[in-house]
Amino acid sequence: MFSKYLVVTGTVITLATTLLLSTACADTGDQRKPNILLIVGDDHGFGDLGVAKINSDVVTPNLDKLANKGTRFTQAYATAPICNASRVGLITGGYTQRFGGYWYESDGLEQVTQSTLAETLKAQGYKTGYVGKFHYGGNHQPESRNFPLNHGFDSFYGFSGGRKHYLIHSKTAEKQHRKARKANNTIGESLKMGPAWLNDKKVDQQGFATELIGEHAHKFIADNRDKPFFLQVSFNAVHNFTHQLPKSYLAEKGLKGYHDWDPAKEAFRDWYVGGRYPNNPEGRQHYLGQLHFLDVEIGKLLNELNKQGLADDTLVIYIGDNGGSTPIYANNGELRGSKYTLYEGGIRVPLIVYGPQIYQQGKVMNQVVSAMDLYPTILAAAGIAIPSHLDGKNISALLTKDVQATDSQSLSERTLFWDTGHEIAVRSGKWKYKAAFDDYYANKQMVNLELGEFLYDLEKDPGESQDVSNKFPEVVKQLRAQYQQWAKTNQANPKVSNKTRNNRAKLGL
Repeated sequence: MFSKYLVVTGTVITLATTLLLSTACADTGDQRKPNILLIVGDDHGFGDLGVAKINSDVVTPNLDKLANKGTRFTQAYATAPICNASRVGLITGGYTQRFGGYWYESDGLEQVTQSTLAETLKAQGYKTGYVGKFHYGGNHQPESRNFPLNHGFDSFYGFSGGRKHYLIHSKTAEKQHRKARKANNTIGESLKMGPAWLNDKKVDQQGFATELIGEHAHKFIADNRDKPFFLQVSFNAVHNFTHQLPKSYLAEKGLKGYHDWDPAKEAFRDWYVGGRYPNNPEGRQHYLGQLHFLDVEIGKLLNELNKQGLADDTLVIYIGDNGGSTPIYANNGELRGSKYTLYEGGIRVPLIVYGPQIYQQGKVMNQVVSAMDLYPTILAAAGIAIPSHLDGKNISALLTKDVQATDSQSLSERTLFWDTGHEIAVRSGKWKYKAAFDDYYANKQMVNLELGEFLYDLEKDPGESQDVSNKFPEVVKQLRAQYQQWAKTNQANPKVSNKTRNNRAKLGL
């Protein structure tokens, strides 16, 4: 059944509508907490959601169905424009800079002493499972805190790092390719053909990665149908290498495909650039193919909940890990920029939240929210006290029918901050302050980044095409000062180039 009660969140008492579900042991009078299914897409373009009706070539019936049953946010933000830092923000509910999480070279969760979302739920009796990609910092080994089994998950199936070959998952294949790379002096690059992790052991697999992730997620749901569970399913779709699609799909769509890298025939960079925008004539079709398989597997997960009689007992969330990657033909609609940058296209992500009977259905919410908010919101739905150290906010008031005026006001007045080391941004109300100091990483990934200090009015100009910093210097000064104040308590020293360090110093940053 469903009920309402007060949840203590730090020093503030908030009315939260919460799922309370009857257990199989009805004679004890106990009540079961909601299951949590958190689905994370990889590099999913903001405009690449059928229900949003932004791009006419996008077909995502299962995500659309979820959106029509739940709440879809149009101004949801990742905490970073790249996957490892953004995923730390998601699982910790906080800004990653205090842990040294700026760019790819970070330690991930190694410096995190606070409880992750999984650890908090596990301590409250949840069975926890992680399926798919994990990528937090440089250390991916089983002894690292970055490893899912070491930050709150009871079971793990998947792989580590930013990329994974979609079709090949064997020790032999990876060994042979490593030998070829070494022979051609290109050992630093890889197609990541190695086996998957099954808990703390590596096992060869056969199949398409997106489908394998789905299968293991189904198994976790079936195995834990009689107890409250938290399952995070982190697909690598639609991340590069998008051309690695099943042969049957390529044939069905009449696509020639794109070859995998052969170290004996070409340099990695030449191959890499050849498969990216604007050089791959089938690039958009490959991307949409990966999106198709992602959507199919999400549909299967929702069907599995129905099959196990858990559809009414489960809070389902879908979120992208960062903005769409335009070099692999993601489309962010009118939003400027791509993954790797702090333009809106690099940090605004798809977000859908569905909670049967407790949240409104078919709702489109334009309120600014962050991936950090999922941690406290999930705890509120489970009736668990929210730790005071979280930077994220409980957004239950935006999801329920009983929106409290104080909660809505608090959420509307918030300010969000980003810092990648070589770029910073502040979002406050309609204003977006942005400063970029070094375009090396952007150029390396084939995306554009304009250097300098900028101010945008996102209400009038969501595409960030008009810099209004000269018209509103007092707003620039105010937001820059807010960033400086935030950095004093939220920032560890970023590892940056001399160029970046000098340019930051010019602004007093």
